[in-house]
Amino acid sequence: MAIYEREGARIYYEEHGEGFPVLLIAPGGMKSAIALWANAPWNPIEQLQGHFRVVAMDQRNAGRSSGPIHGSHGWQTYTDDQLGLMDHLGIDRFHVLGMCIGGPYCLGLVRSAPQRVVSAVLFQPIGREDNRDAFHAMFDAWAEEQDARAEDLAGLRENMFGGDRVLFNVDEAFLRQCPAPLCILMGDDLYHPQSASRLVADLVPDALLVERWKEEPARAAARAAVDHFLERQTPSRVRPPLPRRKGRGAPSGSRR
Repeated sequence: MAIYEREGARIYYEEHGEGFPVLLIAPGGMKSAIALWANAPWNPIEQLQGHFRVVAMDQRNAGRSSGPIHGSHGWQTYTDDQLGLMDHLGIDRFHVLGMCIGGPYCLGLVRSAPQRVVSAVLFQPIGREDNRDAFHAMFDAWAEEQDARAEDLAGLRENMFGGDRVLFNVDEAFLRQCPAPLCILMGDDLYHPQSASRLVADLVPDALLVERWKEEPARAAARAAVDHFLERQTPSRVRPPLPRRKGRGAPSGSRR
């Protein structure tokens, strides 16, 4: 079992395939863990490992990872875990792909390490839209399983899901100046409202928004669009050859 340790945290991770690195950040809210990729419309580990070095991880206190919880912790704590793992593996530059809570995590990585994150793919990022109670309930369900002081859990909840930012982890000013190319697969439910995906697509320069991607035939086209996006953003000196497919461009229901 592969474990990276930092400041009392034990982060479980897996590596699959070879090539330019892609960091995967799983869905599941505070329970973001590798196993939950199996519930996604498609599993990016299976999709990408033939052409990329895929690094997947359980976030702290999710899946097989653990770590201390302090009231001062928040989004940056997780970003530090993620960057620390890439440092541990000797990886300098990489793509990042995140689903659900992974969307704001991806944006936090771009903000903290713009020189390292080559591009980001956001699968239905979470966002605020008259749903604060839902996020608090999600956090509280996770918190019941943690061995931590009530005041530390309360501080973490406020730092993660308090305030008024639509994307929680970054503000609109950052999105307008986001230095990394983005591909967004649009959300459309309570935790992943369309408005959050559209806000990112509208504010980030030249972002690609894929509106339909969960059901066939849109699913196949969206997978091809993600492949093509990552291929185009991979530095040319290490770019892996991808098999040619029909419909390699942006799928129906996508826009720049």
